[in-house]
Amino acid sequence: MSSGTEPTLQLTDLLAQVPTNWGRWGAGDEIGASNLLDPDQVLRAVGLIRHGRVFTLGAPVGADDPVLPGRTPPLRRNVTDDAAFRSGRQERLPGGLAWTEDLLTAHAQFGTHTDALGHMWLDDQLWNGHPASSTTGAMAKAGIEPLAHRGIVGPAVLIDMAAHRRVQSLARAETFDHHDVLAAAQAQGVAIRPRAILLLRTGWHAALRADRQRITDDYWEPGLTFSPELVRWFHELDIACLVTDTLGNETTREPRTGVFYPLHAALMRGLGVIFTEAAWLDDLAADCHRDGVWEFFYAAAPIPLIGGSGAATNPVVIK
Repeated sequence: MSSGTEPTLQLTDLLAQVPTNWGRWGAGDEIGASNLLDPDQVLRAVGLIRHGRVFTLGAPVGADDPVLPGRTPPLRRNVTDDAAFRSGRQERLPGGLAWTEDLLTAHAQFGTHTDALGHMWLDDQLWNGHPASSTTGAMAKAGIEPLAHRGIVGPAVLIDMAAHRRVQSLARAETFDHHDVLAAAQAQGVAIRPRAILLLRTGWHAALRADRQRITDDYWEPGLTFSPELVRWFHELDIACLVTDTLGNETTREPRTGVFYPLHAALMRGLGVIFTEAAWLDDLAADCHRDGVWEFFYAAAPIPLIGGSGAATNPVVIK
C-alpha cells in the first residue's frame, strides 16, 4: 500500500504521551483488554437480552471479498462433488454415501476477523512488551489462539456514524473521533458504558462490496483517527473490544502526519483492545433503528489457529 508521502512524524512521537496497559494483567498476559470481560460483564450482557433476536456479524466469504491491497481474496473450490462421482473419479463409501468437500485458500485474517494482539509491533515489542522475535515462524506470544480460547463475550453498543452523518457510507479518508462517537450516541439515546464492546458502523463494507474499484494502491479508509485524547478516552472507559465494518478499524493513515495505523499501535498494542475488522453491521443497524435498542449481548471467538496472527470470526449478537 503506497503512502505517497513520507510521514512527518514517527509513531513513537505520537505515542509519547498516551497511556498503556502493559503489565496490568501480569507480565505474561496475551489477551489484553478481554480480561475486562469478567463474569459480571457477561451476566450484564445476558441481562440485555429481551426478545431473543439473533444477528450474526460475519460477512459472506468466497464472493470476490474486499481485502486490503497486498492481500488476495479467499478462494474456495470444490475438491469433491457430484461430478466426481458421476465421472468415476471418486467412489462412494461402503453403503452408498457420497459427499462434497471444499478447499479454502485464504490469508489468516480473511473475511470478518479478529487480530491477535501481537499482529503489529513497534520498536521490536509487541503487546505487553513481548519481543517481536517471538513472531518468527509462528506467533509464540500474543497470537490469536489465547484469544480464541478465552472468547469475547460481554455487553456491546452499536454507534451508527453513517446514519449520524446522514449518508449511506462515509467517504474515502473521512474521519471522526470520540467526540463524534459521543455525539452520535447521544442522538441515538444510548450511553457507552465502561468495559463495553464498541461497534462502529461507517457503511464502508457495503460500499466496498458494491464497488470494488474503491480498493486501489492509494486506498484510504474512513474511520477513527488518532489523538492522545481519544486514546485516553478508550483507556478511561476501559473499552474491551473495537468492532467496525471497515477492513482496518481506523482511517488508514493519520491525516495530519501521514502515519499509517496509529490506533493499531496505541489501542491494540498499547491498551490491549481487541480489534475485530470487516464486520457486517448493516442488518443489526437496521434493527436497532427500528426498535431504538442499541445495546445488546455480544459473543465471538476467532478460530484457534495455533501460532496465528489473526483468524476469521463470526460474532453473534442477541437482542
